[in-house]
Parts: sequence; structure tokens; C-alpha cells
Amino acid sequence: MRHPQRLVPLFAGLAGLIALPAVADTVYTSPGGATFTPYGHLNFGITSFDDGQDETSQFTDNAASTSRLGFRLRQQFGESELTFRFETSIGFASSDDFSQTSDPDDFDWDQTNLRHVDLIYDTGRFGTFYLGQGSMASDGIGQFDTSGTGLAASVAIGDVAGGFELREANGALSGIEIGDAFATFDGTRAGRIRYDTPEFNGFTLSIAAGENILSDNNDDEFYDIAFSYEGDIGPTQVSAGVGYSVRERPGSEDREDTFGSVAVMLQNGLNFALSAGDRNTAGNYVYAKVGYETDWFDVGSTALSLDYFSGSDAVSNGDDAESFGIAVVQDFDRQNIEAYFGFRDYSYSDTSGTQFQDASSYIIGARWSF
Repeated sequence: MRHPQRLVPLFAGLAGLIALPAVADTVYTSPGGATFTPYGHLNFGITSFDDGQDETSQFTDNAASTSRLGFRLRQQFGESELTFRFETSIGFASSDDFSQTSDPDDFDWDQTNLRHVDLIYDTGRFGTFYLGQGSMASDGIGQFDTSGTGLAASVAIGDVAGGFELREANGALSGIEIGDAFATFDGTRAGRIRYDTPEFNGFTLSIAAGENILSDNNDDEFYDIAFSYEGDIGPTQVSAGVGYSVRERPGSEDREDTFGSVAVMLQNGLNFALSAGDRNTAGNYVYAKVGYETDWFDVGSTALSLDYFSGSDAVSNGDDAESFGIAVVQDFDRQNIEAYFGFRDYSYSDTSGTQFQDASSYIIGARWSF
């Protein structure tokens, strides 16, 4: 585990922020009607990975929802609304940065931490236009999930321990990382132009084109389209979508991803999620989750889930990856805190004749929104 003294500045900073007045849902309005809405969250915890031989634990930012700061500046023009959005990850070392051989700096911010620097023009009648760094059309389409446990377990398997390597039966590190062997596909963020149609009975069509503008010496171009639905069918909440994205990579084969997900929440708190994806250069996967959310305690809702992942051909033709996970998230509504715990096991095989040890991980932490 990382030396406790290295964690003192982080804990001190967290304690100081918690002592400040909460600004969640705070909106500042100018005399001209423009509104300024700040927001953010801190999301720290302990991540531990057992590769079958050694266990490594460290204090991390949770890659499932990295600590961030942002604001929205809005101005209404009749039926239309213009928004400027800025959002950045703070830059703490995240749970997918670590491995058996890598121990990144506690804090390292650079321009790639910028998540949103974009203009959004909602016409009111004719759809919404986006310009700048932000979500492509299919971002989030492969990750619909109504379980409430996404901080601890989700289709993005690599968020918790993606940098760690599987260990071979003879004790050697294989060089195969969890994030590669258990790969999932979804849209990305880029410097883009995007258009969303008006919502029609819960359905929306989105299309975007963009470039990687935050990384030096990267001329990749992105194009994608997504079709989504969010609404109620009787008493059941439904979110679903399908996306297709192309990443043109000069000097390499273009990457084409097709993916989708559906999530439902029943009136009694039971919920289900299903995701699947296929990449022309890296195999396919299926992910399923069942959850239950209820109000056992006055402080806030409790969410529980079980999930299963199965993927193939991710690292090499003929390989197979399986994972089971359990998660629990407890809300503390008054404090705007979500405390969580997640456990996951991993098994992997390929056609090389090499045997791999089973691995496991857990994450325990809390997200404080402000």
C-alpha cells in the first residue's frame, strides 16, 4: 500500500472542502438573465488488485467518475438557449493508472484532463448544436445503467484496475492488462461539431465529427452516430441506445465500433442492464447486470447489484475473458455523498498455451458532489 504520509495532503484537502458550504444546485443570475452554475465532485477511495500471487493497494481517484470541477454559463434567447460549458478532471492519480510496476504521481494535471470546453446552442424547435471539446454523439450510449451502482461496478471493467497485468501460472507478469483483456466500447470526447435532433416521444438521433485536439502529434479523426431512447413505458423507466463510431488513424487500420445498451428500472426497485459491443480490430463482449434499489435507511437509498462480463478476441484471436462483480452504494442525501464498495474477479485464457492465474479486485470509497 502507498505510504500513508503521501496521502496526508489529499485527505487534508478533502476535509477542507467538506467544511465549505455546499454549492450543489446553486445558480447565480445576472441582471440580464444569464445564469452561472458551478458544479463538481471529489471521488476518492482505496483500490486493491490481487493478481493471484501479489496484492497491490493504493489510494486513488475513481476512474469511473474522476474528481472534477466545472460550470455552465447560460443565456436565454426566446425559445433558444446558448450555453458555454467548462469541465476538467482535477488530475489526481486514478484507479486505472496503477499497475504492479507503475506508481504514478498523486497529482499530474495537463490539457488532456479537459473534458468540456464547448458551446451548446439549443434551438428549442430544431435540435441542439455543439461546438468544441466535449462528448461525441455516441458517448455514453454503450453504458446505460439504472442500478445506481455505477461508481463501484459497470460495463467499463477497466475503470477500477485497468492498468494491472494478468499474471501467468509460472509467476511472470504477462504484459496483458485488465483494460485490454476486458475491453468495452463506447463513444469518446473530442474537439467536435455535433447535432442532436429534437426529442420525439423519447427518441433522439445524434451525429458528430471531431478530432483529438488535446494530445500532441495525434491526427486521429472521429465520426459517429447514435440513436437513443429515454422515457417511461407504463411504470417502468427505460434507457436504451445504439451507436456506431469510426476512428480514422493515419498509418493504422481504421477502428470501427458498434455498440449498444439498454437499462430498465421497475417500480419495485428491481433493475436490469444489458450492454454489448463489437470492434473490427478487437473482438466483442456482452455484459449483464441485475440490481435492486430501496430505502432501507432514512439517510438515503441503498443500491445493490450483481453483474457478469464475457468477452472474446480482445487481445488475440481466440482469447476469452470472464468477470463477475458485486457492488453496493449507499446515498447520504443531506451530505451529497455516495459511499460505495465493489468486488470483481477476472479469468482469462488464450490459444498460446500459456496459463493465466485468476485475479480479483475491490474498490471502496465515496463521492462527494458540490
